[in-house]
Amino acid sequence: MIVALVDNGSLAPAAHANLRAAAGLLSSRVGRPVAAVSMKHSNRIPASDLDGVPAATLAPWVRAQLALGEREFLFVPFFVSPQGAIGSALRAEMEALSAAEGGFSFGFSPGLADGGVLVPIVASRVREALAGMRADPKSAIILVDHGGPSPVSAALRDSVASQVRLELGPSVGPLAAASLESPEGPEFAYNRPLFEEQLKAPGFDRGDVIVAPLFLSPGRHAGPAGDLARIAAAAEARSPGLKVHFTGLLGNHPLAVEALARGLAAALPGKAGATR
Repeated sequence: MIVALVDNGSLAPAAHANLRAAAGLLSSRVGRPVAAVSMKHSNRIPASDLDGVPAATLAPWVRAQLALGEREFLFVPFFVSPQGAIGSALRAEMEALSAAEGGFSFGFSPGLADGGVLVPIVASRVREALAGMRADPKSAIILVDHGGPSPVSAALRDSVASQVRLELGPSVGPLAAASLESPEGPEFAYNRPLFEEQLKAPGFDRGDVIVAPLFLSPGRHAGPAGDLARIAAAAEARSPGLKVHFTGLLGNHPLAVEALARGLAAALPGKAGATR
C-alpha cells in the first residue's frame, strides 16, 4: 500500500511547500513514506520554485505508481471537510481512474474534521492573534471558509464557529461565520454572509477584527497576497476605523499533523479505519 497526503492544489509555491512539509511530518510520525500529491494545478508551478522538484498531481501520479506495480492506495485528505465538494470530487476521480486502468483499491484515512481538532486549532489561532498583534481582547471575530456548492461544508463551518464561540467565552467580542465566495442562486444561501459583506456589518466594520480563515495553506485565497487579504485591505480603506488582523492558517498547526497521523496510523493495513 502506498500513502499520499492529498490537497486540492494551487499555483502558489507556498501551498505545495506546506503540503510537502506536512507529508514529511506525517511520514516521521507513522514511520513510512507519505507522498505529497495535489489533485490539480500544482504541476504548473515551476520546479525552480519548489527546490527543483516538480509537484505531483493526482491522476498522473497514480498512473506512474500503477506502472511500478502498485495497486493499493491510501489517501490522507489535506482539506477541511472530506465530505464536501473537494472530497466528493476526489472519490469520483479515483473511481473513474480505477475503472479506466483495470482496477485498483483505494481508501481514505480520517481527516481533520473527523479528528476533532478544528475547534481547538481555530481557538488557538485566535488567542495567538490576540496576544501577538496586541488586538483589543474584545475584538470581533470572523471565521471564514471558501464557500461552495456543498451545504455539508457550510454546516461544518457553522458548527466550528459555534463551538469556538463557546471555547473562547466572554473574553472576546462577537463572532460570525462567513464565506469567501458563493455560487449564484438562492439555493446557495447557506454560504451567506460573504466575507466582504460581514466586514460591513455593525460590530465588524470598525475597531479590531480578527479573521480566522478555515484554510490549510497559503495560496490564491489565503495568506498575505490572497483574496481574503485583498478584501480586508479594501474594507480598511473604506472604513478608516477598521483594523483587520489575520490568524495563522490551520495546516501547519501541530494539532493538525497529530490528528492526521492518528487517523493514518489507524487506517494502515491491519488497523480499522480506512474507508472507500
